[in-house]
Amino acid sequence: MTRFFRPILPVLLGVVAMELALGAMGPLIGVQLVQRGTANWLIGAVTSAYFVGFLVGSLTCHKVIDRVGHIRAFCVFAVIATNFTLLFILLPSAWAWILLRAVVGYSLAGQFLVIESWLNDKASSETRGRVFATYLVLSWGFSGVGPLLLNVVDPTSSILFVVVAMGFAAALLPLALTRTGNPEIGERSHFSVGKLFRVSPLGVTACFGAGLVNAAFYGLAPVYVQGIGLSPSHLSFLVTAAIMGGLLAQFPIGGFADKLGRRPVMLGALVVALALAAVMLVTRPGFTVLMALFFAYGGATAPLYALGVGQTNDYIERRDFVAASGGLLFAWALGASAGPNLGAAIIEWVGPKGLFYYLIGVLGVVALFTVFRMLKRPAPPAAQQSRFVAASPDTTRAPILDPRGDQKA
Repeated sequence: MTRFFRPILPVLLGVVAMELALGAMGPLIGVQLVQRGTANWLIGAVTSAYFVGFLVGSLTCHKVIDRVGHIRAFCVFAVIATNFTLLFILLPSAWAWILLRAVVGYSLAGQFLVIESWLNDKASSETRGRVFATYLVLSWGFSGVGPLLLNVVDPTSSILFVVVAMGFAAALLPLALTRTGNPEIGERSHFSVGKLFRVSPLGVTACFGAGLVNAAFYGLAPVYVQGIGLSPSHLSFLVTAAIMGGLLAQFPIGGFADKLGRRPVMLGALVVALALAAVMLVTRPGFTVLMALFFAYGGATAPLYALGVGQTNDYIERRDFVAASGGLLFAWALGASAGPNLGAAIIEWVGPKGLFYYLIGVLGVVALFTVFRMLKRPAPPAAQQSRFVAASPDTTRAPILDPRGDQKA
């Protein structure tokens, strides 16, 4: 056990600090913008900016790593994230926050790229599954704890931005102090979205749809929560419930997907999520019931990306898994960049519950496309399908840790 954890412990500690900060930052920004009466479309633009920066970073940050190495690159990205988080205090304009949020997204993409390349380098074929699972649980779990910081510090003040900045800064300490050498820098490749769509139209659509719905749901939740008269404290518990629901649902849904096939489970999850969104649209449940609905909705939608990845992997060679993951991440990031803007436009038109009109619309289209693909092409035999592996698209290259693959990065 000691031999297993020793080479990866520094980056895992960094993950804990980063995810706590990142988990608090999203709802914090939403709360502050809503409290100021910022236009909904502008809130959507600030939310989308993070994913635009994240997308650019996931495509370009490797150049910094190639030039100076993993440890020094990680320190650079951590300092950028820290400084630009503090600038949220000095530049309170929502227009300035669009740029700041994009730069933070860019720097976080670089940090996750370093972390996942490091873990991939230190993992062997025997430990890859445990490394992947440990990383997934820590990153997802602490991102769910992060929103609860809104109950520790007043989210309408600037103090919590300082706490978030401290989290980003603290993440560099374990890696900066490690005596473990830099990982080897390997070749990087990815398939274009167009090529992947020709191989697996449903896989790409599922990943794109996951970006559309999840980025909008979490980014615009503060608008909905305030619109129904709840407080930032309520928001923190609701977001945590949704994230934890997503983490816990990965494993049972994965079991169903391996037994029943990707597409039936994907369709079932989409229908359940659509029904839950419809309930939240037509009712005004109490806080306890609403938290249960958020938990269930997060559980239904979180595995959509992993199901899309698995669906695509069923139609490509094993050696191409890593390259395909780059294209699928790009499809997700495109959806995540557009989703908050589209959702905010509908909220601007019909009010806070417009978020659920938007979610129902997107989930319905993806569900109908799933049915179309089920009728259009039969699934490959079960023996030829890869097993389900949970995945979080909020990081950059977690699929390189995928136990189904055998490549180093």
